[in-house]
Amino acid sequence: MPFQFLETRRDGPIEYLTLNRPDVRNAFNETVIAELSVWAETIAEDEGVRVVVLGGAGPAFCAGADLTWMTRMAGYTQAENVRDATAAAKMYSLIDRLPIALIGRVHGAALGGGAGLAAICDIVVAEEKAVFGFTEVKLGILPAIVSPYVLAKIGASAARELFLTGMRFDAAHARDIGLVHAVVPADQLDRRIADYVKEILSAGPEAIATAKELLKKVAERPVQDTIGLTADAIAARRASAEGQEGMRAFLEKRKALWNVSPDPDRQPR
Repeated sequence: MPFQFLETRRDGPIEYLTLNRPDVRNAFNETVIAELSVWAETIAEDEGVRVVVLGGAGPAFCAGADLTWMTRMAGYTQAENVRDATAAAKMYSLIDRLPIALIGRVHGAALGGGAGLAAICDIVVAEEKAVFGFTEVKLGILPAIVSPYVLAKIGASAARELFLTGMRFDAAHARDIGLVHAVVPADQLDRRIADYVKEILSAGPEAIATAKELLKKVAERPVQDTIGLTADAIAARRASAEGQEGMRAFLEKRKALWNVSPDPDRQPR
């Protein structure tokens, strides 16, 4: 499907999704949000995709909201602002609910909504010079739409510091608080991502989808209310065809049928 501001490339079971507005550091506007929503709805139904790598073209991952778009917002009515914000909130939700693993490839700046985009990635690999920030309060607004995902990722204490100050922080601090999982030199970014992709492709795709769903359900409940939920979840996976194949493969000391080995020398183009 052709997009104006997104670039997609398929490499077997791997989907490479690139924000493609390098002239404005891949900032969001209405079109980017609409295209990401369409992409997420489409990819969620594509059983051939096992993992998505999300990155940005040019010098940055995503610098937040487009200044031209923000200028238009200043003249919106309350109803128009609600409609606009709801579209963005739905976009984040669609991506967050994807049943496949999503890896964030972060370089340069990941600010505002861009940092929020990193928060909804299951795994984030950042180059060591990347800069993050929930900078909305510097503009007198709020990181409201991304707050559920950020809180789930880094917790309330870290979010208080970063939401209330709007301060920028480096990749090492992002790793310390759980927003980022690996920090590497720029020339090792794709190699580390390839390592994660290999691990994901060695896991059962149905198990990954179920694990993502389970994580959300468990996080929403007190521990004492999760006993039946978690017991039912593992029992269902053990009895599933995929679960049976995985256990047989382990016992037979072979790779499971879903275990695909990507070309180790192939790098994203």
